[in-house]
Amino acid sequence: MLFQRFRKIGRAVEHAQRYRSIVGTFAKYGYADVVERLPLRGAVRWTFRLPAPPSEPIRKLSQARRLRHALEELGPTFVKLGQLLASRSHLLPKAMLDELEQLHDNVPPVPFSEVKTVIEAELGRPLAECFASIEEIPLGSASIAQVHAAVLLTGEQVVVKVQRPGIEAIVRTDLQIMADFANLLEKHVEGWAVHRPTAIVAEFAKRMEQELDFNAEAGHISRFADQFANEPTLRAPQVFMEQSALRVLTMERIDGIKVSLLQDLEAANLDRAVIANRVADLVMKQIFVHGFFHADPHPGNIHILPGNVVCFLDFGMMGFLDQRTREVFADLVTAIAQRNESGAASALLRLADAELDPPRQGLESDLAEFMHQHFYRPIGEMIFSKLVNHLFKLTTEHSLTMPPDLFTMLKALSMMENLVSTLDPKHDLIAQAKPFMRQVHMNRLGPKRLLRQLSEFGMEAGEFLRGFPMEVRRVLAQLKGGKAKVTFHHDGLEPLNNTLERVSNRLAFALVLASLLIASSLILHAGIPPRWHGVPVIGLAGYVFAGLMGGWLMLSILRHGKM
Repeated sequence: MLFQRFRKIGRAVEHAQRYRSIVGTFAKYGYADVVERLPLRGAVRWTFRLPAPPSEPIRKLSQARRLRHALEELGPTFVKLGQLLASRSHLLPKAMLDELEQLHDNVPPVPFSEVKTVIEAELGRPLAECFASIEEIPLGSASIAQVHAAVLLTGEQVVVKVQRPGIEAIVRTDLQIMADFANLLEKHVEGWAVHRPTAIVAEFAKRMEQELDFNAEAGHISRFADQFANEPTLRAPQVFMEQSALRVLTMERIDGIKVSLLQDLEAANLDRAVIANRVADLVMKQIFVHGFFHADPHPGNIHILPGNVVCFLDFGMMGFLDQRTREVFADLVTAIAQRNESGAASALLRLADAELDPPRQGLESDLAEFMHQHFYRPIGEMIFSKLVNHLFKLTTEHSLTMPPDLFTMLKALSMMENLVSTLDPKHDLIAQAKPFMRQVHMNRLGPKRLLRQLSEFGMEAGEFLRGFPMEVRRVLAQLKGGKAKVTFHHDGLEPLNNTLERVSNRLAFALVLASLLIASSLILHAGIPPRWHGVPVIGLAGYVFAGLMGGWLMLSILRHGKM
């Protein structure tokens, strides 16, 4: 325990400069009160020097806009965290969600000389031995990487994605600091425990690890292409592994039309209704058939090729859903489509892993109101993403925790729905989803699936029965030897403990201060040398030091707003 605390303090000192930058930026945009509410101590607290209150132009901005500007100023890790939070509609008010959705990470490109150094270091040979030519001006530049057009020695047109030098160290430092702050929020700021900020940061860290590992992205592309190898309506770029590494990814260059450029699609005689149907079909296949899906299907990552062929790009962030979660979510969607209140409640509780002891008090009445709001209207007026977001807000109110990948999937479905409705406002997404739901239910009842489940159940039951006597003997041995113990955990006492610790520290400080004043007075009265202008120097120094201590104590009290 003590070792872990020293380790945390040491890490805080190591990252002092970044801590100062983060806290200073949030304070600059009017969030100093949040920092003050965190019980930061020791080496961490000493790193903070809060600036003056926000300037007049910043104060005029809305709170949501100030948050967006703060995240953009802090750099790529915080921008991407904001983008993740934008998909968690149950955490933040709509005004903040709208602002966070506008976050962008377009940054000036790094000089080509640095790009060349990264490529040669990663591929282990000179640039001329890797590419016949490469354009020095990038096609695009983002916070993690930038992309250059190139030609292979064999003549293929490619794009080369190169990680920005030093970005990995920056991201890892930010992730460690985020984890520290999330832990403090969860333990010490009222109302945040139910949102599980530590779990959100852990999920975010996992996704950032994916984005930093271009070998993982190459694997994602290969798996994605294999899934749709027999799908003529989809195209995935080819990866050239000999010209790829951990921080360099070389892919086939595919020139298509961005799916959001509606006029360009029509000028190329491409059918918007067909494209809408195919995009929805492909995203649903990724989620409900394969359980491996593109986690960021915004218009910039979907291009359309001749023949209305859909091409997905940028596979840095992918989502994964296990079979059980897909099936339970299918139950939820089916219940919603059938306006089955009881079925939707049961599916929601199973998604939250609350089926053993479901907190049903008040939940069913809230679900009844939810159904009344959304389901008694024409199907064409239902907005699927808005409906499910509202449903997940209910789970937060009732302290139910959903799997992180479920929110990633919801974000992908929401992006897909917005895109499809833009391409074809008449498209019926609910009707298109029904066959997928039916197929999920049919797969659950298939003979092979039932036999496999029966076999797995038999093996697990056998293992349990074989190990049960040993477990009983172990428990009895612990009870007999007095090694068994019961641990009680008290929630809600941490703020009281912090307050008592602060009070005791101030009392001790005041006693030392009083003792110093008394001792200095005695020395002055006794006239103990050495003297300065007839005044004992030691006594005078004691008064000065006591004055400094008193000012420090008063400043500490005033900073916490309590006299």
